[in-house]
Amino acid sequence: MANRVPAQAEVVIVGGGIVGCSIAYHLTRLGITDVVLLERRQLTCGTTWHAAGLIGQLRNSRQMTELAKYTSDLLYELERETGQATGFKQNGSISLALNAARFEELRRGASMAKNFGLDVQVVGPSDIKGLWPMLDLKDAVGGVFLPKDGQANPTDITQAFAKGARMRGAKVVENLKVEKLLVENGKAVGVQTEEGVIKAGTVVLAAGMWSRELAAQVGVSIPLHAAEHFYIVTEAIDGLPGNLPVLRVPDECAYYKEDAGKLLLGAFEPVAKPWGMKGIPEDFCFDALPDDFDHFEPILTSAAERVPVLQTTGIKTFFNGPESFTPDDRYLLGETAEVKDLFVACGFNSIGIQSSGGAGKALAEWIRDRRPPVDLSDVDVRRMHPFQGTRTYLRERTTETLGLLYAMHWPFRQFETARGARRSPLHDRLVAAGAVMGEVSGWERANWYAEPGARAKYAYSWGPQNWSENAARECRAVRDAVALFDQTSFAKFLVQGPDATRALNRISVSDVDVPVGKMVYTQWLNPHGGIEADLTITRTGPRSYLVVTAGATQTRDFSWLERNIPADCRCVATDVSSGMAVLGVMGPNARALLQKVSEEDLSNEAFPFATSREIQIGYARVRASRITFVGELGWELYIPTEFALHVFETLSAAGGEFGLTLAGYHAMNSCRTEKGYRHWGHDLTIEDNPLEAGLGFCVAWEKPGGFIGDDALRQARAAGPLKRRLVQFQLADPGKLLHHEEPIWCDGRIVGSITSGMFGHRLGASLGMGYVTNPDGVTADWLARNTFEIEVAWQRIPAQASLSPFYDPRNLRIKC
Repeated sequence: MANRVPAQAEVVIVGGGIVGCSIAYHLTRLGITDVVLLERRQLTCGTTWHAAGLIGQLRNSRQMTELAKYTSDLLYELERETGQATGFKQNGSISLALNAARFEELRRGASMAKNFGLDVQVVGPSDIKGLWPMLDLKDAVGGVFLPKDGQANPTDITQAFAKGARMRGAKVVENLKVEKLLVENGKAVGVQTEEGVIKAGTVVLAAGMWSRELAAQVGVSIPLHAAEHFYIVTEAIDGLPGNLPVLRVPDECAYYKEDAGKLLLGAFEPVAKPWGMKGIPEDFCFDALPDDFDHFEPILTSAAERVPVLQTTGIKTFFNGPESFTPDDRYLLGETAEVKDLFVACGFNSIGIQSSGGAGKALAEWIRDRRPPVDLSDVDVRRMHPFQGTRTYLRERTTETLGLLYAMHWPFRQFETARGARRSPLHDRLVAAGAVMGEVSGWERANWYAEPGARAKYAYSWGPQNWSENAARECRAVRDAVALFDQTSFAKFLVQGPDATRALNRISVSDVDVPVGKMVYTQWLNPHGGIEADLTITRTGPRSYLVVTAGATQTRDFSWLERNIPADCRCVATDVSSGMAVLGVMGPNARALLQKVSEEDLSNEAFPFATSREIQIGYARVRASRITFVGELGWELYIPTEFALHVFETLSAAGGEFGLTLAGYHAMNSCRTEKGYRHWGHDLTIEDNPLEAGLGFCVAWEKPGGFIGDDALRQARAAGPLKRRLVQFQLADPGKLLHHEEPIWCDGRIVGSITSGMFGHRLGASLGMGYVTNPDGVTADWLARNTFEIEVAWQRIPAQASLSPFYDPRNLRIKC
């Protein structure tokens, strides 16, 4: 290898953009100095060099904001440490709203920023004019100003990261192409380069738009696709202030920044241009893509009206370069599900510069500890599914995802492209019945049902939705009669073998050594007591179990299951999700309906709650599991896929006399919120333990052999009254809706934030839940003695707090 690189290293990083160099820098800061970073050409030559360099801090969750905030805080320190300038200028940023709905979105974001300790101001047109005097504020409603945002030079930051890494012993090697990732026995063991093999204990793929192709060679799906990204730089503008804040006008898809006496105008247009799926030229290095002025012209036309000086200023540079986008506009981070010891950091969706420091630090700690340092489920690569890496899917979805960065971030907004990938056997029947489909992990799911002759389409809003009454009707059916939910998107795993019980008991907090036909609601924890999964396990035989979890976490949960089965256990896990459809039959008439079509005794005595067994419906034998996620009497039916339509027809034919109504996921979400049922990824994360989450009843403290995370959980129990707990809230104003991250106020201070919210149609109230912290303990008595408010779009709304659900707190309706 011409002595340029060693034969082995502790960590090999593939890719010399800003994120790859940040990972190398942060690894060496942690003391992991045996690091080799390989760049096929020159540092920054792919996407980093032409990035606009905007440094914003506010993201859509606490952890993502913390990572972006860390980047901002790091840049001054990085410059002092390495002597390499970063070009960081903390000139602030303005987001401008041109209508009331956008202003609502911005104010909600500003309230959220308070949770994260950000300096944020809601400003009016006159304030904005003072900050950006050349702006034409026609149609302007208001905006948000973050004084500590700014801009920087991406190439300089990258060089600073690389220099800092070298200073601590890392090798940064340019002009050396990685031809292949090396995998043995399911583990990454190094890379094949043009000059030979480098063995490594950990391989990091941070190769931007090249990552998908490299990963695919070893059977790893990295769903990302490059898109053309446009901006212009003007000629010099006399009198242009050097301290202009970065300006975003999302309603016009545009952003502006001062650039050495000139203006840079960039865009996130609604219909993007995918690029590069047929292959990236071998000599691609600091390259631009062909101009397409016609594509950019609508943005420029609006900009010339918004900033009139552009009408008399020439264009010095018209630039078009590739950037990578993922199917959900969130980047890909962490250890892959398919290959152990292979980590990825790519697909940054035009926020790679502002995310670089935080993402590099987080991944470095993840590599060191072999677990994420904080809840990174938003960007965890394991949220993705293999079908999302197909060329057609990525190409179609990328036309939309670029523009979604500046589109309205409506609650309940659905993707419009690459739809129909995964459908239940009932899909066409449900659509014919008025189903309005949403999409989760590619699954088409009925979110609500339109009345006959009505418009079966979303009309988005921050307030009551156009489907609110439809969902209310479905919820009333759940409460008063019986509703049918298509829950086929559930992920289902079989665990079978002589040691299946021992394996699942080690992984689960609950005792799964129960009689055949018994269901167990449980959590899977990490060694620190955080919740990795929330699911049910049914014992289907002496040596077999059915594990059921959410469709969105299918890849992640199956990977966790496989990797945590003890090496000496004789059992195997199989993903059988595609083999079974699932129908939820829920409501007080559920028993009568199912007894009629099955001719089985489903009484409380014969079929108590948490029982599961096979019954006959029509020509089919199905597994009926008495459980609920809506807080009513009900059963989930697990049906071999080929029998699903027959079972549906049988239920539909008999359902009329019982008031059977089709119901969707919005109604289910409403009902589960009324009951305080938790949702993993929102109310439960790897940073929450079962005690804080109010799930201590699941924990089998004395079962033989213990469980993963039991030591940490015992320490938490021994620490005394819980200082942090998940609490239910009901707003005094039913017209204000909660979604996530709204601040929770108590006695003039923020004590927590909302994790999820929904309107409760059975209660007629706006509801939410969120973690609350109190140094002396969060108890029912403390909640009763204090007054709470939830901040919604810069306005505080009085709220009632409770540790118990507001609907049927004694569970009388479930176990009747």
